Amino acid sequence: MKKTKMLKKNYEFRNVLSKGTYYSGKYIEAFIQKQKQQKLNFLGIAVSVKVAKAVKRNHIKRLIKENYRNKEEQIKSGNRIVLLWKKKANIQEATYHNIKKDMQTIFDKANINKE
Repeated sequence: MKKTKMLKKNYEFRNVLSKGTYYSGKYIEAFIQKQKQQKLNFLGIAVSVKVAKAVKRNHIKRLIKENYRNKEEQIKSGNRIVLLWKKKANIQEATYHNIKKDMQTIFDKANINKE
C-alpha cells in the first residue's frame, strides 16, 4: 500500500524548509519535519533551474522518486520530507546507485528507518 503523498504547493515546501531539520549528503540535501499524528509520509522533490536544463532536471527527479519508492516500506510514517539536489553536485554523477547511497545515509542520520 502506498503511504506517501506528494507535496505540491509552495506553502507546503516553505513550511518544511523553515521548520524541518536539515540533513546533507554528497548529492542531496534533505529537510525532514516529523509529524507524530500523521499516518502518511509527504514527499517533495526540487531541482534548481541553475543545475541543468529541463530534461536532465526531470531525469534527476525521476531517479530520486524511484529510489524513494523502493525504500518507502522501510521508512517510518509521519514525516514530511523535501529532497533537494545540490547545485554544486556534478550532474554526470546522478546515477541510481549514487542517489541510493546518499538517501540511505541521510535517512540513517535522520533516524527515520524502521528497525
